[in-house]
Amino acid sequence: MAFPWHLYFMAGMYVVAGTMHFIYPKVYMRIMPRYLPNPRLLVWLSGVFEILLGIGVCIPQVKDTALYGIILMLFAFLAVHFYMLSSKKAAAGIPKWILVLRIPLQFGLIYWAYWYLQF
Repeated sequence: MAFPWHLYFMAGMYVVAGTMHFIYPKVYMRIMPRYLPNPRLLVWLSGVFEILLGIGVCIPQVKDTALYGIILMLFAFLAVHFYMLSSKKAAAGIPKWILVLRIPLQFGLIYWAYWYLQF
């Protein structure tokens, strides 16, 4: 079964984003909320899951499960977005207006993944 091109685009986006966790782990370590345990492991795991879920979206037998996984992951990542708004250090040099804009964007990404459950 062939999926629309934009589903493959979304899948690629998550594979690339997950790969970045391994290429630039220090960037992700800086934005990891301090109240979470073992930040290095969490950065590594989130990268692995982003890659696996991105690939899973392209496999008809697991597409819906992968999409639900992406939705749950995006909700979990909201903690990072709110943490980055908590202080100048947590913001990692990103302007506040961009950090604020990322929150509705996150809900847009959640809806985008949810929308593909109909295919």
